[in-house]
Amino acid sequence: MDAETIIRPPGRVGAWAGAAAYLLVVGLLVGGAPRASGTVHAAASLLAAGLLVGLVRRGPLAALGTALLGSTAVVVGTPDTLHGSADASFQGQFLAYLAVDLILGFIVATRGRRGSIVAVGVSCSVQLLVIGAFAGGDGLTVHAVIALPATAASCMAGMLSRERREHTAALRAQEVAEAVTAERLRIARELHDMVAHSIGIVAIQAGVGSRVIETQPDQAREALRAIEATSRETLSGLRRTLVALRQADGGPAAAQGSPLAPSPGLADIERLAAATADAGVRVEVRRSGDQRPVPADIGLSAYRIVQEALTNVVRHAGTGRCRVAIGFGREELCVEVVDDGPGAGAAAGPASHGFGLVGMRERVGLLRGHLSAGPRPGGGFRVAARLPLPAPVAASGAGSAAVAVEGR
Repeated sequence: MDAETIIRPPGRVGAWAGAAAYLLVVGLLVGGAPRASGTVHAAASLLAAGLLVGLVRRGPLAALGTALLGSTAVVVGTPDTLHGSADASFQGQFLAYLAVDLILGFIVATRGRRGSIVAVGVSCSVQLLVIGAFAGGDGLTVHAVIALPATAASCMAGMLSRERREHTAALRAQEVAEAVTAERLRIARELHDMVAHSIGIVAIQAGVGSRVIETQPDQAREALRAIEATSRETLSGLRRTLVALRQADGGPAAAQGSPLAPSPGLADIERLAAATADAGVRVEVRRSGDQRPVPADIGLSAYRIVQEALTNVVRHAGTGRCRVAIGFGREELCVEVVDDGPGAGAAAGPASHGFGLVGMRERVGLLRGHLSAGPRPGGGFRVAARLPLPAPVAASGAGSAAVAVEGR
């Protein structure tokens, strides 16, 4: 325990010490300065009310009672009240109740409805009784007119502060709820796109292996190898997703600092095409335009769109081939998956009742792109996405400007 801890009193003790000091100052004002006017006593008591700050934070109702006691003592014990004021229309000692109104506004802003109503009722009753008993002549009306609006203004300020705080809390809660919903949708899209494709390939390969295991053991063996490779890849992706979630929650994986495998992107399209070919659908990949690195979120979304489209081709298109086209434009990345299957009857029907196309549209919408999916007029199904890209000339333009400055 250091010296600072020994010297500094606990918060509760300090709060009550401040209240005691406030009452001591009020007692000195009433008993020790009889020649001062009521206005001077009221001003001094308002300054002394700053000693009640600690008690206001820890016990607002106790602070209100202390302020009422001190303000009433100032009003009753000053010479203007005891011997009559030279100006009966205004007696400044009643201004001491402004400290009570300030504390009352804090109570309305921070306490419950029942406690606020009790505090307002007690405060108004005490002030009106004291004003009625000790205000003389026209001062009764003047001080009553001043006291009631002052109390109402403090209560209104407290209510506005409460409403603003509650509105801010509601907005923060809504933002948190929207963030949680968005994260759930993101995880659902990742799991659907990753697992649905892999399970589809495993199911097809298992069916092939079961049919040829007796007559063509070599082909059955290849099917089993494809199942093993696809399963391992899926488990790796699931592990990556779970580790990322645990790291976000600060779980054991975050403490161990286990490295994460990079998320798939455009460079993995050929590997995806090879896995789809093992499932019986040959995929032709075409790339065009000025190929360059793209942001990770755009590359991942493009990969997932192709993956989901190929999954639908394997499951529903009833064809043995399809085409994947990736075009690098100046301002956008174009991804297209086209098959020559039966079209709307096979591909669009089952897919439209699942979450595949919904996930595609959500991914593209988050990137402010455009997605079109539907049957082709000549047969088959087409999925096309346009994803905005950052301007490639920004870096080079900045570099040339820097070189020009150095040259000068």
